Amino acid sequence: MGSYRKKKPYGSMIIMGIVSIALYAALLVKQDIINGIFGKGGIYAFFPIITAFIFSYFHGGFTGSFWTVLGVEAKKKREVK
Repeated sequence: MGSYRKKKPYGSMIIMGIVSIALYAALLVKQDIINGIFGKGGIYAFFPIITAFIFSYFHGGFTGSFWTVLGVEAKKKREVK
């Protein structure tokens, strides 16, 4: 029998990285507009929270895939008998 090799998530890493870079670039380039919208108050107060979740999702997806591609994985706990 051959050994099973887990496929590395190169595609996911690249896509999440590109989206993450695009989000950070948009935030920096359009910061005056974004600050104006986020500072309005009312229902607009939820926009920074939603934006943080979006950034967290894409940046976290990139980071997780990046470490997996490099071969760094979480240590598996042994079951105590």
